[in-house]
Parts: sequence; C-alpha cells; structure tokens
Amino acid sequence: MTLTIQDLEKLQENLQEEQRDYQLELQQGNIVVMGPSDIESSEIGAEFIRLLGNWVKPRRLGRIFDSSGGFIMPNTDLRAPDVSFVSAARLKRTVRDFANLVPDLVVEIKSKTDRIRPIEEKIKLFLELGAQVGILINPDELTVSVYRPNGEMEFLAGEGKLAIPELFPGWEIVISELWPPVFE
Repeated sequence: MTLTIQDLEKLQENLQEEQRDYQLELQQGNIVVMGPSDIESSEIGAEFIRLLGNWVKPRRLGRIFDSSGGFIMPNTDLRAPDVSFVSAARLKRTVRDFANLVPDLVVEIKSKTDRIRPIEEKIKLFLELGAQVGILINPDELTVSVYRPNGEMEFLAGEGKLAIPELFPGWEIVISELWPPVFE
C-alpha cells in the first residue's frame, strides 16, 4: 500500500502527545520514523543555523529551516533535512504547510546511531531532484563533506573552511566552529 502526504498528516493528527517527539517522513510511499537526535548533533545543527543565519538574514538572501521543516519533493516524498535553505527568489513568503519544492541547500548531521551511507543517499537524492549543495556533518570524525550536483565532493577537516559561493558569496566558516565547546 502506497501512502500519501494526506495519509501522513492524518496519522500525525492522531498521534498521542508522547509520540509526537518522533518526526515522520514519507519515502517512496512508506512512512519513515525519525527519532530525536542526540544533543551533540542537535547543538551542531543549531550552531550551523546561527552561523549561516547571521549571514543570510541581513542580506535577505532567503530562509533557513531546522529539522522540522518538511519539503514535498517532485517524486512525492516528504523529506526534512536537519538544516535547509531556500533562496528568497524561490520562496518569497512562507506558508502554514509543507513547502512544495526542493531546498537549495540541504544539511544532514550524523547522529550517534546513524550510518553514513543512508545519509549520503538522502543528500544525493536531494541533489538529483534539484538541490544545489548538500552537506554531511560527521561529529564522530569532526569532518564536513560538501556534495554538488556534478558529482564533485569536497572533504573538510581540522581548520578547513566551508564556503558555498553559489548560494552565499563571501560567507565562510572554519568547520571547527561547528563543534560544541568543552566547558571546564
């Protein structure tokens, strides 16, 4: 049985309060349950959003979304990257619904229980469907991998600098800024 976005919305409405901590995605007509991520991955996502948002908002370049933002893809999947960006030209106004488009930027952050291959496959699907850049942040290895639709992949570690000139000309961060501080 192939499920639709309407089926998923109906299911979400009927979930009990304690079940609403789980995020649901629709993938090839099947519901995929996404549990809460570990707090390190969550903190990295929040920091990425802050660092990028400090550049994007004053320049009015577009909109940044967290892991709760759902996108209806051209293949009818409903997906929610950990962090995403849509340019102002493509989304002039937000709506109280899922966005019916592919984000320009998708960022996935490896949680402690995730495997790399499914994350890479999710990023590559976004790129095939129209995303301009996909990023995989791996806190276990302290690395960032940047994927582009032409198959090019850039691997960053240590004091490597992340730049996405096709979306954010002039913006760059040292990837070590993403890792949570240690307070002693």
